Order: sequence, then structure tokens, then C-alpha cells
Amino acid sequence: MMKTDSQADTIYIQDNHMLPILEYNTAEAEARLRQIKNRPFDLPKDMEAKVEKILQDVRNRGDEAVIHWCQTFDAPAISISNLMVNENEIQQAYSEVSQDFLQSLRKAITNIKNFHSPQTQNSWFMTREDGAVMGQMVRPVDRVGIYAPGGKAGTTPLISTVLMCAIPAKIAGVEEVILASPSRKDGTLDAHLLVAAKECGVTKIYKMGSAWAIAAMAFGTATIVPVDVIVGPGNIYVALAKKLLSGMVGIDMVAGPSEILIIADESADASFVAADLLSQAEHDSMASSLLITTSHALAQAVQNELEKQLNDLTRKDIAMQSLSRNGMLLLTKDLPTAAGISNQMAPEHLEIMVADPWSLLPFIKHAGSIFLGAWTPEAAADYIAGPNHVLPTMGTARFSSGLGVATFLKRSNVLSYTQQAMERDAKDILRLATAEGLDAHARSALKRVKTP
Repeated sequence: MMKTDSQADTIYIQDNHMLPILEYNTAEAEARLRQIKNRPFDLPKDMEAKVEKILQDVRNRGDEAVIHWCQTFDAPAISISNLMVNENEIQQAYSEVSQDFLQSLRKAITNIKNFHSPQTQNSWFMTREDGAVMGQMVRPVDRVGIYAPGGKAGTTPLISTVLMCAIPAKIAGVEEVILASPSRKDGTLDAHLLVAAKECGVTKIYKMGSAWAIAAMAFGTATIVPVDVIVGPGNIYVALAKKLLSGMVGIDMVAGPSEILIIADESADASFVAADLLSQAEHDSMASSLLITTSHALAQAVQNELEKQLNDLTRKDIAMQSLSRNGMLLLTKDLPTAAGISNQMAPEHLEIMVADPWSLLPFIKHAGSIFLGAWTPEAAADYIAGPNHVLPTMGTARFSSGLGVATFLKRSNVLSYTQQAMERDAKDILRLATAEGLDAHARSALKRVKTP
């Protein structure tokens, strides 16, 4: 039943189906779940050294290094004078996109704004009976850098990434939001990307990509002002640059491969389930697509639908690799058990296609985004619904959340003691500081009171 081609690739074949139907609590099912949950997502050390070299080059040589790397890998004619997109290029971009596109774009922007606006946070203060005031002051960061891949010929720009990153930043109150994206060979960026950036309030757009773009936004150059937070997905070089610069600059996350887990019962439409599993499988051969169902008939129907729908996919080969390596059809005895397995996996995307999806929601503890009901595909949140699609992967939904307004906010604690408050707390400060062996801490409090 199981053929192992290598330690990394395990391909299941049963009854001529690409994916078998496995029963929960069997050794085979447990092994498959472990394999998917623990699939390797390592950032190669040899590539890390290359990225570190690029980062140091940009830090040391600034604009000169940025232009060197852009000319080498993106556009030979790029220069400091045309590195930043000008207003004429933006106006030209508006003339190249259709009104239908603009209408859909603005609808998405409205929905994303409406969803993220309630996420704003307010400063707060409380006063103790002795007059001491405590609280938190909430403020946005000054500058944010967004990375959007897909500017080169032959690739599609991730327009939705710009919306998902820029809109929450603007709602948070960030004054300057810059965008970096690799240019095409002729030194231009995709018109749809430029229009999207303009529509959602991006301040400046730079034609630069990969690790040197991340470095330029983190360190700053003579031309590019350094930012406080960098967000947005990218290739392995971008991921490594963000990892290496984390701590010096805020980052959203080092995202792993896409994931979807679907909990379904006999009421689910097999064609819907298969389509949604494939929506993530087509991303990457390391993406994972899992169905957990209480219905053997549904699992069989999904088997057939997957093979049928694969045939006309542009990214068929990638999707097939993804399903073979990290796909699964799992039978469970009941829906609470399915929810428990989902919580163990902590998926990026969780779809619940059961007769009463809201009744299962209280059982869910860990998921990046949750999609309830047959009419709520994950793709809705990718583009138009409003919730953010920058989400934790590789099980990190156990302890982290998706990108939102809070990503661009920071909280400063505020304290204001009265003399009465200090006299009341001084003895406690003395005892605790002395226990830690920090005499100067204790003295700084005792200096303010007449008797210890």
C-alpha cells in the first residue's frame, strides 16, 4: 500500500487512487498525520550564508549594492533615478487596467477595511486609590515595508498581498507605507500591482526584489528610509532575509507552505471539497491538503473528484506532488474527534463543511482562519471577503495569529506614582529587589520615602 521513494516523499496508492482512505487510530493513519505535521521546512544553511552576504553588502554599500543586485537579477537598465515608481507610471497603469478590475479591487478594499477597522486598539488608564496612575499608550509604528513577489515576466503579481498588508497598516495609523517588488526586465512593474498599491494608500513603490529589497527596507540607504516592520511573502531568499533580520526590524512571520484541512460529513458536496483541497495543493509541492470526514461515501466521492478536477489544472503536476506527499483522506467516528485532530494539526485554513458548522465551532481551538459552511471556500478570504490571508502555517496557529492591525501597533506602559503610592509600595520593592540581589533598585525606591 505504501511506497517510499525517499525519506522526504511518501506516496500512497490504493485501488488505483492517488490518495487512500485511511481510518483514524490505525498505525498507518497516525504515521501519515505525523509525516504531514512534521514535514520538513528547513531554510538551507548554504543559502543562509548567501543571503547574509547580500544583507551585509546592502548595509555597507547602500544604494550601490541595491542597484548592483537589481541589475544582475531583474532589470539591467535599472538605476537610482528610476528605482522608485513615479506618478506618471502610476497614471499609465490606470490606463492599462480594466474598469471591471478596478471595480472588483475597490470592492475588496472596502471589505478588507470593514473587517479590519474593529481591530483598532485604544490607549487606556486606571487610577489606584492612592493616586497612582497605570495604563498603556497604543501607538502605530512610523514606517512599514511591504514585499510583494511576482513582478517579473512569466509570473503573476500578488495583488492581494498588497491589500492585505497595506490596509491594516493604514487603519493602524502608519504614516508611511512603502512597497518593494521585483521589476520586469524592462524596468516596469505590473499595472494591476501599481493600481492596487495606489488605491490602498501605499506611499512609495520601489522596483527591487529578493533579499536586497528586504535589506534596503531594514537598514535604509541614501534613497530608501528604513522601516520599522516588514511584511509580505516571498521566495526562499526573502524568507531567509526576514529570518536573519528579525529582532532588528519587526516581521510578520517566516511563512511555510500553504495548508488546508476540511472537516466534512455526509451533507458535504464532494466536488466542493475536492476543489478546495486542490486550491491549496496547487500552491506548492510542500502544501498540505487534508480531509477528515465521518462519511466513507463522501471520502470515495472526493477521491474520484480529485482525479477528475486535476486533469484541467494549469498547475496539475505541482498539485499531484502536493497531494501525494502531503494529502490525506481520513475517516473518523464522529465530528468532535475530527475537531480534536484538527486542533493537533493547527492548520492555516480550516473549512467546516457539515450540516451544522456553527455547532462544531466551540470545539475548535487552533486555526489560522476558519471557514464555516459549504458556501465559504478559502478563496473567498484570499481576495474579497475581508479577513486577512497572511496566516500562521506549520502548526504555529497554536500560539500565533494572522496579520492584522495589531501587527503595526506597539504598546507603551505608562506609570505615574504619587508620594503616597511610593510610600505604600517601597517596602515591597525593597524585599523583592533584595531577593534578586539588586541593591541599587531597592535604593532608588527607598530614597523617595522617609522610613523604609
